[in-house]
Amino acid sequence: MKRVYYLTTVTCLAMLSVFILLFRFLNLSGEKDHMKVGFVYDNDESTAYTYNFSLAKDALERKYGENVEILTCSNVLDDEMEEPLRELAEAGCDVIFLSSYSDTVIKLAPEYPNTQFCQASYMDMNGVTVPANYHSFKGESYQGRYVSGIVAGMKLQQMISEETITEDQAIVGFVAAFPTSEVISGYTAFILGVRSVVPSATMQVCYTGTWSSYALEKSAALQLIDNGCKIISQHADTIGTAIACEESVADKEVYFVGWGQSMSEVAPRTSLVTARICWEPYVLAATEAVRLNKNIESMVSGRVHGQDASAGFDQGWIEMIDLNQQVMAPGTQEAMDSVIEQFSKGRSNFVYSGNYIGVNPDNSSDTIDLKEGFVENENSSYPTFNYVLTDVIKIVDIK
Repeated sequence: MKRVYYLTTVTCLAMLSVFILLFRFLNLSGEKDHMKVGFVYDNDESTAYTYNFSLAKDALERKYGENVEILTCSNVLDDEMEEPLRELAEAGCDVIFLSSYSDTVIKLAPEYPNTQFCQASYMDMNGVTVPANYHSFKGESYQGRYVSGIVAGMKLQQMISEETITEDQAIVGFVAAFPTSEVISGYTAFILGVRSVVPSATMQVCYTGTWSSYALEKSAALQLIDNGCKIISQHADTIGTAIACEESVADKEVYFVGWGQSMSEVAPRTSLVTARICWEPYVLAATEAVRLNKNIESMVSGRVHGQDASAGFDQGWIEMIDLNQQVMAPGTQEAMDSVIEQFSKGRSNFVYSGNYIGVNPDNSSDTIDLKEGFVENENSSYPTFNYVLTDVIKIVDIK
């Protein structure tokens, strides 16, 4: 009888050893059954930029369900970044995604090697050395801006054809936060898209000096409308510009082109279309890489520049949403589709090209001739075109 017990015990131990070895074999990659993911926003979801970024969080919840725990910190100013970052890392976050612009992340990352830090790029990362657990990413926004410009140009051309405006009245406006290369690159692509349809079009740009101020953005938009701008777009975070257009349309024919978040609900009579960076592809791929214990950039479908990644329409990182069928000019959808197809095939050298001279606003001796062309996001996900086109773009001081 003792021999039977002995054999049974040995057999059980042997089977247990097999199960342990099998488990270890199947889990050699260190795959995680449960993840903790952090998000840090510079505003809250009431603003267009943060709301758009938060859609990636929603996509994570849908994909992983109970297998992911998400911690969120909102309204975190750049100079207040350190404390919430430490809290998330020390709470055990496997990966943290940040929509804000702060170099605190790069400085802090080495202290938490078990956490991956993924930040929406805020500077040219080409040649910059960063910690092994720091990553940057951004959709190639100039593509969406250019297509938005085509939509605006089609509407201007309709207004010219219907003789509600003349060619020299084909003026668009742009409410911008700051004169950074990201903003300048975007509004330049927008006006070049407009001019691909209406070559006489010009643009006025008004800087607010802040990323998020409903009052300033609305005031700037109203000023541009009073200056004769027929279509207004923006690179700022609130609905102020859209509201200004919607409230003005009863007296003046004006339209709005959005960025980040659809404005069709707040500006149903004036909103033409919205372009957005779609953050979901990167966030989902990066999270899956962390789950599988793989290098993040190896899982990203896009252009990888070291630990920096970007993509456009080709990988679904840029989207056009809510084309207003009631307001758009005839043929707009076809014109959009044609250019998006070019982008999707990897062709983009037609954007920053033509008989234009650009001047660096920070150094007037630094100029660029676009006859030679310029390729955006060639080496970095952060936009680097930093020239204001002479005779095409006028900077207007906010009153």
